[in-house]
Amino acid sequence: MKTITKLWIFIAILAILSPLGLLLPEHFKAGSAWGEWGPEEIKELVGYIPKGLEKLASFWTAPIPDYAFKGWEEKSLQHLSLAYIISAISGVAAVAGLVYLIGKIVAKKD
Repeated sequence: MKTITKLWIFIAILAILSPLGLLLPEHFKAGSAWGEWGPEEIKELVGYIPKGLEKLASFWTAPIPDYAFKGWEEKSLQHLSLAYIISAISGVAAVAGLVYLIGKIVAKKD
């Protein structure tokens, strides 16, 4: 099996496992997924919002907030898990497409 095929299989497995970030905190009653905190949650956790985060928090908004589609925020864990997988696949496709295009541009220069 080619190395590139193994890489794509590994990436597909990671995409399928992406809902673990949603399911494990739910299972262990740990609140939101680790590292996915907004400024308000950080203030609750550490007592303040770092100045840099406070300044830049509104600079970037996610294209699919909370990895869920509009109206899916209150749906079941199964729906949210599917949204996580779809978000992972779209992210991988976007990055792979961008890398492919950059590769084509760089290859033309040579």
